[in-house]
Parts: sequence; structure tokens; C-alpha cells
Amino acid sequence: MEDAAPSEPFPETELQFSPWEVEYVSYGGEHHLPLIMNLVDKELSEPYSIFTYRYFVYLWPNLTFLAFHEGKCVGTVVCKMGEHRNTFRGYIAMLVVVKPCRGKGIATELVARAIRVMMESGCEEVTLEAEVTNKGALALYGRLGFIRAKRLFRYYLNGVDAFRLKLLFPGAKSPFHIP
Repeated sequence: MEDAAPSEPFPETELQFSPWEVEYVSYGGEHHLPLIMNLVDKELSEPYSIFTYRYFVYLWPNLTFLAFHEGKCVGTVVCKMGEHRNTFRGYIAMLVVVKPCRGKGIATELVARAIRVMMESGCEEVTLEAEVTNKGALALYGRLGFIRAKRLFRYYLNGVDAFRLKLLFPGAKSPFHIP
């Protein structure tokens, strides 16, 4: 099921499998940390220190999820929630799915699980940043109902702009539906 060391590299070609072949788990402790770090370091443009990862997974372990296929970690989402300007909000800090497994609904399921916990915990909104050039991420979040709230110029260390994306679900009357 879960490997204790960083995953072996995946082939660059797309993998063929069914959605039910993917197992989703909540963060289960220190043995998951190298898996998360390995995925994020390989797939995202921003470098993070061990302290950043620990900040999220130790304070909000219930907002970190991993996806496994054939015993290999193929995706993760890392989030937090808390007060921000008189609003209780969730924040998606990192979302990664390895390239050969993209387009199979893994990212959607990871984000949906995190948002479900945020909603159940009373969050009124969820925010995140995505590179303006990351068409896949922007499409994913658009399908989930996120709107572009702001453009952040030269936000990332690589000089690329970001969009701040926001999903609002005020109170129990939220029209938002997680697939």
C-alpha cells in the first residue's frame, strides 16, 4: 500500500488505470512526509523547507491527503485553515499529481476531500494561488467553482505571476457541490 521512502520515478508516458484503483488516505504521520516532499519538490516551481511542510502537516494533519496507485504515492494536497480578516477560511498550499497520472480525477478528488473538511469545520471560503501559466490547475479550480480574485505580479520565485483563486461558501446555504 504505502511506501515509506520517496516514490520511484514514474515513466513520462500516461498510465492507464481506473479511478477505483487509486487509494486515498489522510496524512498518517512522519512516514508520509518524505512522500509529500518528494512529490512537491519534483513537480512544483517553488522550493519549500522541511519547516514549511511540518507547519502544515503538524498543525492541520486532517487537511493533508495522499493518493496511491499500486503502492506508489501519485498525488497529494496540503492545506490549512484559520481566521483571516474576520473570515474563517481554508487555504490550499500545495496540490501535486505526477504527470503520468494527470487527467484521471485524482487532483479533483484530493481537493474535494480537503474542501469537504474545510466546509464541515465552518470555513466560509477557500483560497489559493496558481501560476497564470498553469492552465491545468486553472481549469481544475474553475470546474470546482473557484473565481480569479486577484492577479499577483511576479509572485513566484521564478518571476511568474499568480492568480489568487477564491471559492466562497457562506453558511449552510452554499450552492457549492463537491463531486
